[in-house]
Amino acid sequence: MTNWQDPRYKELSTAEISDALDFFGLPGPAHGLGCVTGDHKIMGRAFTVRFAPVDPLNAGTVGDFIDDVEETEIIVLDNEGRTDCTVWGGILSQIAKRKNLRGTVIHGVCRDSHEAMDCGYPIFSRGTFMRTGKDRVQVEEVGGAVSLGDVRVNPGDLLVGDRDGVVVIPFSRALEVLERAVETRQAEQDIIQATESGSSLRAAREALGYHTLQRKQAGQA
Repeated sequence: MTNWQDPRYKELSTAEISDALDFFGLPGPAHGLGCVTGDHKIMGRAFTVRFAPVDPLNAGTVGDFIDDVEETEIIVLDNEGRTDCTVWGGILSQIAKRKNLRGTVIHGVCRDSHEAMDCGYPIFSRGTFMRTGKDRVQVEEVGGAVSLGDVRVNPGDLLVGDRDGVVVIPFSRALEVLERAVETRQAEQDIIQATESGSSLRAAREALGYHTLQRKQAGQA
């Protein structure tokens, strides 16, 4: 079993993972992205697609990349954060659901969100907008590094998404981030238990080092 398949990852929130990333001095939280198709939690490895403005001299298409995505993957689409045209719609949502894909994360917007909601497919994006990306943007690269705002995503990196948003974990650091996030969760649970046993919140936090749980350690990253 590879690190990202560890069942403990499914129990962690993006907040706990974010604190672990801070501890190691790693970027990861993708600011401005949220689930636009309901209340979903997703976890999987990144299948990356980068878009660019359409080339009038060598026009491409918005792509048929979905044929190549595997069940364990999350589709990560980098449309440069554009909110004036979409790169994901109803056809793709229905095919993705039928293929049992983990979800789609977009640095940009989607459309036909009702179709994704109806079929229960998770989409995390910067919002929704109805205008097509066809003849406005085109696939520039599949399987390369992409951006979710100020967070870099390499193919195969681990993504986790929930109500609070999306975090990206470099695949090579997945195990240590996991272990630190589990430690953070346990410390927070211990604080709650201490207060239930009569401790003040101040004393419980101080005893368990709450204020430094996420603080970057010397020599990290």
